[in-house]
Amino acid sequence: MNRKIVTVAGYSYHIFHQINDEATTKWVLLHGFMGTHHDFDALIDELPGEVMTFDLLGFGESANIVDDPTRFEMAAQIADIQMILQTYHWSNINLLGYSMGGRLALGFAFSHNELVDQLFLESASAGLNSVLNRKKRRAADTEKVKQILTDFHEFVLNWEKLPLFATQKDLTATQRQVIRAQRLAQQPQNVANSLNYMGTGVQVNFWPKLAQLKIPTILLVGELDQKFNQIANDMMMLLPNGQKHVIKNAGHNMHVEQPNQVIEVLKNVSY
Repeated sequence: MNRKIVTVAGYSYHIFHQINDEATTKWVLLHGFMGTHHDFDALIDELPGEVMTFDLLGFGESANIVDDPTRFEMAAQIADIQMILQTYHWSNINLLGYSMGGRLALGFAFSHNELVDQLFLESASAGLNSVLNRKKRRAADTEKVKQILTDFHEFVLNWEKLPLFATQKDLTATQRQVIRAQRLAQQPQNVANSLNYMGTGVQVNFWPKLAQLKIPTILLVGELDQKFNQIANDMMMLLPNGQKHVIKNAGHNMHVEQPNQVIEVLKNVSY
């Protein structure tokens, strides 16, 4: 992949861009919490047309500490992505976001629907739809932030033990080690600020707006991820132009656990 540094509002994004064939499709891939552009290594070579991915604000091995924590707010990150696309003169994109990146992709689609042809949300939600649930999540995230800043190594070990990632025990030892190393290489201050300013508890509640989303929206969920299967079912009841695709024998992180199935959906889904 071609690597280029694009500076937006004082922050240097490491952009990775690749042309696979003469198809006109343009893909933008947004990784999840504590991820990097490497999350999509298994997908990049297989998608038609051009593919762009990058380390989201504050993440990745090249990330510096972000001095202004409000830069992690979703609105600021949406503005950054818009500027990146403008730098490349890209529009009419297929936008894929995983988990946290999926929430960001959904927010981007609402803000810049003119730039998105199709929206792919992998293990993503529209936020929390009650004040009480958002309050509880913020309280839980506050406790996580304390651990991030006092014992980041222990936080990472606890994070990978979450029920959400139980199916990753079936990955190879090498794959699990790579994922852990990627998480441990993050800047703890950035990870903490991401939770504080971009976590689900502070995210805008998009549920009331889903009925207004006219963009074709494809929801990808793992067969073994019961929580996000239900979230996807609830979203499908509101989306006017939605599809749901279940990836067999996969949990939350489908593009790692079952990349070939994910690739088939991305390549073959059409409206």
